Amino acid sequence: MPMCTVCDRRGAIFKRVYSGQQLCARCFCRSIEQKVQATASKYEMLQPDDKIMVAVSGGKDSVVLLRLLARMEEAFPKTTLRAVTIDEGVRGYRDEALEIAVKNCQELGVEHTVVSFKGMFGYELDRLVTLIREKGMKGLTPCAYCGVLRRQALNVAAREAGADKLATGHSLDDETQTMLLNIIHGDALRIARVAPVLPVAHPKLVQRIKPVCEVLEREIVLYAYLKKLRFHDTPCPYAGTALRNDVRSMLNRMEQKHPGTKFAIYRSIERIRPGLESLAKDGALQNCRFCGEPTVAQTCRSCQMLRELGIS
Repeated sequence: MPMCTVCDRRGAIFKRVYSGQQLCARCFCRSIEQKVQATASKYEMLQPDDKIMVAVSGGKDSVVLLRLLARMEEAFPKTTLRAVTIDEGVRGYRDEALEIAVKNCQELGVEHTVVSFKGMFGYELDRLVTLIREKGMKGLTPCAYCGVLRRQALNVAAREAGADKLATGHSLDDETQTMLLNIIHGDALRIARVAPVLPVAHPKLVQRIKPVCEVLEREIVLYAYLKKLRFHDTPCPYAGTALRNDVRSMLNRMEQKHPGTKFAIYRSIERIRPGLESLAKDGALQNCRFCGEPTVAQTCRSCQMLRELGIS
């Protein structure tokens, strides 16, 4: 077994092909923790007295994020950490994930809130998908509806909890996929919004931060296994309809053949982001005439989608 290139003492269990490092379990875990701390520091994500709401789905990314933020919180006694899980209403899928989210929060002593699509919008995602199919609506997938509604639900939950920051578990893979998806959809200027820290553009919007945005998904998985963290790894039954799956597969093939591809894409976008931000002028946000949530148009995207389905 090769020796760890960091400590020169223990056997390496993981090789970072893109950097050439060979790491033992201890040095690997420490490298992930240091990477997240460095990312938070570089983008000035956190302040000592922040009230942080963590979006915890129960999946690997959010469970690891919760654990890392809880670890960082120990050094800042004035920081408050809470968690929220969105129950979209997908029968046979969300139950286990919710149980895992609850258990992780209990183990860490983190206050946990569950917000459901049913409670907030009046319909579960399963029912919305049924309506989409009954009406023969084409174009938007169930994932598109879910993404829009979930983002609003997270923001409302964080705002009502009095949070200063809403932390999400977007990994490097998630970020690069979204960047390419925006290009594929012909909306390259939206890449300006795919940022580690989103600016506060409206009093009702809680600032979003992405502390694990520079960590590869496969490394998050390994960290979770080495730390013996239980997480939900069953794919959503609606995920197969999303274009994101094809982009994910393409990027994974590229990364395997050309290590460092995902980092290269991410860093390239970071360099041109200032120019994109100067071009992406969305206009002032106003309150949606139906739900009162921030929106560029008179009606927010959530209400537009629901009203198209005949839900007022």
